[in-house]
Amino acid sequence: MLVSMKEMLNDANEKNYAVLAINCFNLETARAVVEAAKEKEAPIILNIVQEHFEEHAKAELMGSLVKTLCENSNIPIALNLDHGKNYESCIYALRYGFTSLMIDASINSLKENIDITKEVVRLASPIGVSVEGELGHIGSSGNYEKEKQENLYTNIDEVEEFFRKTGVDALAISCGTAHGLYESGVEPIINFELIKKIKNKVQKPLVLHGGSGAGEGNIRRAVLCGINKINVGADIFKAGRVKIYSELKENSKADLFDLMKKMEAACKNEILRYIELSGSKGQGNNFKNV
Repeated sequence: MLVSMKEMLNDANEKNYAVLAINCFNLETARAVVEAAKEKEAPIILNIVQEHFEEHAKAELMGSLVKTLCENSNIPIALNLDHGKNYESCIYALRYGFTSLMIDASINSLKENIDITKEVVRLASPIGVSVEGELGHIGSSGNYEKEKQENLYTNIDEVEEFFRKTGVDALAISCGTAHGLYESGVEPIINFELIKKIKNKVQKPLVLHGGSGAGEGNIRRAVLCGINKINVGADIFKAGRVKIYSELKENSKADLFDLMKKMEAACKNEILRYIELSGSKGQGNNFKNV
């Protein structure tokens, strides 16, 4: 069933697990997410990054596709705009059935971030669509340095005010992770104390962006400290890419149809691994009578 993130993240917050939000951009990547969720009976979120739905995975296509994939399923599934940059993008996503919005105004001042995010909440909340905001800034893994990440950390003194003035359902915090794939041998240094302090202060759903490559131990510990949603994209795409490359290396004339099936299976297997790490396996049963 296609739902907003609000109910599943509130359940995750109450029961101390995390819901995965997996980036997808076509039939194969979206179906891999849905089928993995059904197999593990795990609530899950399909993320469409704004850049993807501007360039390829149009909202009108992905909205209909995900709705069809979710038919006849008792597992709660949300369709989320990831890193929406402006009000217009949020309206575009809503028009075509997105059930959740992540508005990223973190590059702005605190006041501007609050004002922009608050307007999106005013748009979405009356129609039952959940909203995620961001405080601090999640950088890029390509030039990861601990000191630079610390400069981007969420300011704990701003969190309570942000929740109160915006009315968001969840908050993405910056605590040491970064977007994309880290260089070989690099694992992010996560500030677990910051996660715990923020959780203790607001008792609201918290989001970890940049889950790919964060390390299995780090993922599990982040959940124990209070993370309730984990965004993963790069590792899923890597699994699919590596599978296609290995198949073509073995047979350069491999059929595209077969390649796409094998790519989808590889993506699904990686999603299954992350579901186990997040603690969301079996948690979809909490919603079957909703």
